[in-house]
Amino acid sequence: MTAAPAPSPSPSPAPDARVVLADVVDRGITVDEVSAVVATDQDGAVVTFAGVVRDHDGGKGVTALDYERHPSAGDVIAEVARTVADAHPDVRIAVLHRVGSLGIGDVALAAAVASSHRAQAFAACGELVDLVKERVPIWKHQQFTDGTDEWVAAL
Repeated sequence: MTAAPAPSPSPSPAPDARVVLADVVDRGITVDEVSAVVATDQDGAVVTFAGVVRDHDGGKGVTALDYERHPSAGDVIAEVARTVADAHPDVRIAVLHRVGSLGIGDVALAAAVASSHRAQAFAACGELVDLVKERVPIWKHQQFTDGTDEWVAAL
């Protein structure tokens, strides 16, 4: 007589289901991508943010940007998202920062926060964007229309 096969183990839940997505990637990103993973039928608000490459900085025309990351950037952006989720318990968060070569109009930072109420979603999204820029170790190399370039912290 053979024993019945053991049941398959259930998948482990995400360490913090309120942080649905937090990563640094080297591909195109959109706010639709992050919004889609946080929104549910129970939400009254989904607040999004798109940080896009603009055509000027400091009075100079910009032609392109290259973003570089420290190896810890993925871990740091995840920790930032957890910090915001801990401060705003009724939210779900998705955030992506792009690295590599970006052109004018490309999305460099995409964030979405879903919540039952708009005030909480707005507050959490604002805090998320501020903390990503403050803490995640990413630098940008700007190329200007006059042929000069500049490295600056994207923080």
